Amino acid sequence: FGIRTLSNDPVFDTLDALDVPAWAAVETQDDVSGSRWCLLDCRLRERTVESERAPEETARVYEQALVRDGWRRWQVERCPEQEEKGSYTCWRRDELTLDLWVREPTCVPPPGADGEPAIVPSPAPGEELPAECAGASVSLKVRNAIDDDRTRPQPSTDPSLTGEDPFPTLTDDPLGELTPSPS
Repeated sequence: FGIRTLSNDPVFDTLDALDVPAWAAVETQDDVSGSRWCLLDCRLRERTVESERAPEETARVYEQALVRDGWRRWQVERCPEQEEKGSYTCWRRDELTLDLWVREPTCVPPPGADGEPAIVPSPAPGEELPAECAGASVSLKVRNAIDDDRTRPQPSTDPSLTGEDPFPTLTDDPLGELTPSPS
């Protein structure tokens, strides 16, 4: 029982229990980094899933499943950290934070005859992706809230709080002003 408990991650069990249709979770790949006990780095769980349907429909299904499972949408300034294509939303539940990113799949054709990677053509506006490149890619990143920088107070950039300039402007005279001699 103890070994099974240590080998199973309850966060992945929760993600497995999300009520999404089978088409929304065709291929699942999990990755874990960090320490279970938050020694140096807390655990980061990452799940990548391939969906058979369009990104908009897939995002809607995952968002509804997260709400039913008790996750609350989290409006935070740095969600996402940088501008991303697709749908990127942040969520909180208990001591966890979750980033959900749903986007068009990355389609990599097989290498060319000379062994060099092939160039992936971008479809023209209004043009459909090839059948083998349809669907959506879903990324779920789950962190402990204590280790998520977005839950901490952010440093202020108020210029009045910076204090004195540690590198004052120097003049051309290396000795500065002459000091009067005592009389």
